[in-house]
Amino acid sequence: MRRSYWEHFDFILLGLVATLVIFGVAVIRSAIAGNVVLAGLVKRQIIFAVIGFGILVATAAMDYHYWATFGKYLYVATMFLLAALGIIGKAAFGSARWIDTGIFFIQPSEIAKIVMILVLAAFFARHRHQLHEFRWVAISGVLTAAIVAPILLQPDLSTSITILVIWFGMLWAAGLTWKHLAVFAAAGAVSPFLAWPFLAAYQKARVINFLFPDPNARHGAIYNVQQALISLGSGGVFGQGYGHGTQVQLRFLKVRHTDFIFSVIGEEFGFVGTVFVIVMLALVLWRIWRIARTAHDTFGALIAYGIGIMLFFHMAVNIAMNINLIPVTGLPLPFITYGGSALLSSLLGIGLVESVAMRREPLSF
Repeated sequence: MRRSYWEHFDFILLGLVATLVIFGVAVIRSAIAGNVVLAGLVKRQIIFAVIGFGILVATAAMDYHYWATFGKYLYVATMFLLAALGIIGKAAFGSARWIDTGIFFIQPSEIAKIVMILVLAAFFARHRHQLHEFRWVAISGVLTAAIVAPILLQPDLSTSITILVIWFGMLWAAGLTWKHLAVFAAAGAVSPFLAWPFLAAYQKARVINFLFPDPNARHGAIYNVQQALISLGSGGVFGQGYGHGTQVQLRFLKVRHTDFIFSVIGEEFGFVGTVFVIVMLALVLWRIWRIARTAHDTFGALIAYGIGIMLFFHMAVNIAMNINLIPVTGLPLPFITYGGSALLSSLLGIGLVESVAMRREPLSF
């Protein structure tokens, strides 16, 4: 008699993710600081969370092997969605990234991350014994570039870099050779200089402001980073208390429910609060990579590795941006930052990982 797949469901991973989502909703509620315009965001985030956990469970129940076939159709559909952004895209902050459905906005680039993980996992699993040949590495690069190109045209550099990081990380996990690694290292060293002429004006400004900040600036990215640092510093060890952060409640800190939500946590919950979030996210990553190591096959392992790489990169970049280690970018703090598309894609990713966990042993009768 076949054992139930649900015996292998990782309830610890689910509990960690649920805790982060609930904590995120609470922080968003404080971050909007009584702003009437933003008052509906908490309810929307809760709705997306409920839908997301439903998707998580449904995805976990579905055998992940089906995605090896569905992935190529999703890949084509995603390319059409990204192309449609140039015609019907909703513009904000200098780029067109959203499609307005009349009820909510969809961000196709968030879907693209998950689709690329599925497509690359299938490709690398199928050709894992041929990756010593550079042409197979190059083909995977072309598959990735076909999705990255329209995202760059939005323009959305941070998501483009994320997908490239996912590609390289999965390629490494699949068995990238050292000679190919040397080629990538050389390409990575020169790519910033080659890419600079093609960056949008606001993207260049972010880099310049990061490298050569104006101490007298009172607006823009520099102002936001200054307020983020003040927020983190004013929180001390234990924070000023939930709903009592002066930078947040007096609205000196901008985009506090999205890009700079980590600074909100630092001000209201202090160093202890930020460590709590980092430890919780680290535990999520540990559970994901543990599942990847015990997966039944290469395809499942690469799916889990891909999701883990995506979440780690989001976490690292968002926190580094908040503490002024890198230029300001729009990547979310996983499960906490406000945003329906980002939350749904992250929970979908966890559902895929759970599907791998549930089927880590061969069928027995």
